[in-house]
Amino acid sequence: MAAMTHSSLEAAVVANHEIFMRTSDRIETVLAEHGLTHSTAQALWSIDPNEPPPPMKELAGRLYCNAPNLSFVINQLTRRGLVERSPDPGDRRSRTVALTEDGRRVRSAVIEATLSLSPFARLHADDLHALASLLAKALTPTENDATAPA
Repeated sequence: MAAMTHSSLEAAVVANHEIFMRTSDRIETVLAEHGLTHSTAQALWSIDPNEPPPPMKELAGRLYCNAPNLSFVINQLTRRGLVERSPDPGDRRSRTVALTEDGRRVRSAVIEATLSLSPFARLHADDLHALASLLAKALTPTENDATAPA
């Protein structure tokens, strides 16, 4: 890797981390208002109310976590009345996770707060489109990417 490429890559990685950390810090109060942690908020966000409830295994993949960690997070959300687990109609050995009405409300509130408090919020629409395209390109798995999610 050329020195220029390495320094550009490092700058991009550092900026990405800084955006993540600033956003995480800024939404702390909103999460606390809803009794959420970053992990439980991320789990809520990853359940799209406009799609069929995802199986636990799929949700674990979306969140890059293992089954015991996901069970811990989903148990917290279940106790709060934000999600419900049900048998998967396609595989009775599996469980799906669906948002409750309260879960939908809290999910929307967390997403809106996160979007408004993110440093990305001050970017122009054209810049956001370009950035989203570049990030999607970086996240696209390749044949040589052994760590790419299936």
